[in-house]
Amino acid sequence: MISPNADSNSKPPSHQRLTQAFEWVTGDEDARICKEIPDQACRHQPRNFFAYLVANFLGKIADELASAKLILPWLMGALGAPAALVGFLVPIREAGVLLPQLFVAAAVRHRPKRKGVWLLGAGLSGIALLAMALTATTFTGSVAGWALLAALVIFSLARGLCSVSAKDVLGKTVSKGRRGTLMGLSAGLAGLATLAVGLYIEFFNATPPVELLAWLLLLGGVLWFVALAFFAGINEHDGATEGGGNAISVAFGSFGLLKTDKPFRHYVIGRILLLSSALVPPFYILLAQQYSAGELTGFGMLIISSGIASMVSAPLWGKLGDRSSRFVMMLASLLVGVLGMLLFGLVELNSNWLNHPLTHATFFFLITVFHGGVRLGRKVYLVDLANEKTRATYVALSNTVIGCAMLLGGLVGLLADWISVHFVILTLSLVALLAAWWNGNLRDVSE
Repeated sequence: MISPNADSNSKPPSHQRLTQAFEWVTGDEDARICKEIPDQACRHQPRNFFAYLVANFLGKIADELASAKLILPWLMGALGAPAALVGFLVPIREAGVLLPQLFVAAAVRHRPKRKGVWLLGAGLSGIALLAMALTATTFTGSVAGWALLAALVIFSLARGLCSVSAKDVLGKTVSKGRRGTLMGLSAGLAGLATLAVGLYIEFFNATPPVELLAWLLLLGGVLWFVALAFFAGINEHDGATEGGGNAISVAFGSFGLLKTDKPFRHYVIGRILLLSSALVPPFYILLAQQYSAGELTGFGMLIISSGIASMVSAPLWGKLGDRSSRFVMMLASLLVGVLGMLLFGLVELNSNWLNHPLTHATFFFLITVFHGGVRLGRKVYLVDLANEKTRATYVALSNTVIGCAMLLGGLVGLLADWISVHFVILTLSLVALLAAWWNGNLRDVSE
């Protein structure tokens, strides 16, 4: 539909330039063409598009600057925090984002406007990252580790608020057919920015390790506040408030499915085993740090490899996932297991290869790509396994079970203090091989 707007000549020059930029970015010839958004939102679409784009772009960069798989493990190691605490970084980050979606999603849907929920999440995210930066410059040892975990709890819960409201705001303010362009553009620009940070750290940085990491977290916090300012500029109209139950109520009310629904039960068990691929990356970072002699040698290369892996992972696994999501889960987890056993073997042999930063960057690149396959495979498999009647229940119940299992999985970090970091990698790699076997025996639902 085309919203009845005033003649373009009556609009201020700034609005005309914004409209022209919007039409250029989206490839549309008429910014007034809107699909599945209210008429009153159509005239504000160019402004909303770029406000959301910039806020999403800045948020993605900030997330990379506080990565629980890369930045925070290295910081904990540099501060002398117990390795056992590193094991809880990813579980807290992942489960923390999930919990708000389970508990408050229904409450958010009952609000006519959801922008305020995102702004609250963004503000708390910025505060949490500033607290991490302050911790890095103030504390060491166990105190620093626990303080970082506490700040990460706040950060993860805040990111959950953003996640549960962002899609609603996008759906009300940006026309169908343009949302993918927005998300793809913000992700691509954020990837380039992350690569630029990695290149700077690797080739131009002279700042001491802890100080540099504190500056990165400080920058991340500031970016969240800038993102908040842009998102506040979105013109959101009242939306529907009916429909949608509380996901956690749905989950607890349907636990019996784990007993009666065999295919779903087997999927949930397989997904629990697949957590090994999510839990292991921080220990790759700790191992790389052990070979860096306390410096930032190769740290920039790790950031670069992570950024490149994120860009190539989805296209690589996407086509395979359409053919057989079961095969993707099996293959990706098999590769996770083999890679970890290879790294364990190199440590046991005291290989000189491990003294080269490029070796660790390569291993981190591969584990990131393989984990991307695991994530894509298990998401597609669940969608294909379910139907319209069971999909919401499957998602709520599996997310609840996985959230609890993820937190328990954080205990694997205790092995790093009791034995060694590379023994944790071996343990999780063996679980990944078990996951490959288990998921390989699931029913193929892609056909």
